[in-house]
Amino acid sequence: MNHKNYLACAALLFCTLQAAGQDSTKWSLQTCIDYAMEHNIQLKQNRVAEEQGAADLAQKKAELFPSLSLSTTQSIDYRPLQKSASNIVTNGIANSSSNKFTQNGNYGLNASWTIWDGGANRKNVKAQKLQNQISALTTQTTANSIQEQIAQLYVQILYSKDALNVNKAMAETAESQYERGKEMFEQGQISKADLTQLEAQASSAQYDCVATQTQIANYTRQLKELLEITDSRPFDIAGLQTTSDDVTIQAIPNVQEVYQAALNSRPEIKSSRLNVDAAELDIDIAKAGYYPSISLSAGIGDSHYSGSRESAGEQMRQNFNASAGVTLSIPLFDNKRNKTNVKKAKLDKMDSELQLLDQQKQLYSTIEEYWLNAYNNQQQYVAALTQLKSAQSSYELLDEQFKNGLKNIVELMNGRDELMSAQQNKLQSQYNALLHIQLLKFYKGESINL
Repeated sequence: MNHKNYLACAALLFCTLQAAGQDSTKWSLQTCIDYAMEHNIQLKQNRVAEEQGAADLAQKKAELFPSLSLSTTQSIDYRPLQKSASNIVTNGIANSSSNKFTQNGNYGLNASWTIWDGGANRKNVKAQKLQNQISALTTQTTANSIQEQIAQLYVQILYSKDALNVNKAMAETAESQYERGKEMFEQGQISKADLTQLEAQASSAQYDCVATQTQIANYTRQLKELLEITDSRPFDIAGLQTTSDDVTIQAIPNVQEVYQAALNSRPEIKSSRLNVDAAELDIDIAKAGYYPSISLSAGIGDSHYSGSRESAGEQMRQNFNASAGVTLSIPLFDNKRNKTNVKKAKLDKMDSELQLLDQQKQLYSTIEEYWLNAYNNQQQYVAALTQLKSAQSSYELLDEQFKNGLKNIVELMNGRDELMSAQQNKLQSQYNALLHIQLLKFYKGESINL
């Protein structure tokens, strides 16, 4: 292999390895949301709580049925000071034994069943079902909150990236002006102080680039945290599908329409309504304490004793017994326990109703805030377009006049500041308008789509 072919192969291999070490995949907003819905730890914890609720419901249902238990006791008695035979009563039967060591065996099979407790047991099943529904809605509420946070961070990264491009362009212009300023200083057209200002302007422009890059890194870190990405894999987001003016100034959903739709679809509102229903059920459960309770019990038992003349088998045949009974419990005086429980349950219901009203108020306030932000940013965007066009033309003219020695440093820097302000205003209003319109659609029941 000749020298040229060797270099060509080496270059090809280097490019291949470099491409293999890079991840060109860009994360879209929907990809981020889907990944978070599967991997976010808080969501996983909520799902575990749902499973715990399902287990509690199974237990509540099982409490409606009888319980059955088997017990056995094996014991050894030792009477070291016994000198003669003594009578020992075991399981209601007297036995005589002179042994210092004796062994007892008892066996029992017992069943119990609460057939009436004021209806509390069945109401507990209904209450647990409501609690499980609330847990599922809590998971949905968390999922919605995570989606909103992802959308906000995603837009912040997009905005910061565009702002970085603006800052880089301004930094290039500032560096060009500084180089031109050095030439003018050498020719005696500007003073040392003017050159120093141009140098400071170039340094400030570079600082703005570094600061914006830091913001992008910080927003990216927060987004990865929501996605539970803790490794060093390459991560970058995709851009918007379109950034046309028509998308930015699209029609804003009506506040009342969004609010009415949100009242019927938002999980936090549904959860608050179920909390009111659960509180009403808790009142009925508390009132059940005033009613009598009826329970059934039954059991069979057997025993044997080593000190008896009879064999263990014969003893167990003779000692076998069975029992059954009904227990009626009537509350007469409970130190106001039931009365207090009912009162507290009613107060809990009042608190749940107030929480529902507060949730509805917060929902309306959030929707109204999103609408105002969308409307104001749309208006600012329209004004920023005109401002940017004027500032761009003015700055280009100032830059040309400065290079020709017709404008001074102060006028040039003022024009630069006006241009940067116009560019930032345009980007900020554009992305804020897009974000808040999408959030309004999200509260209306649609998916977030940028």
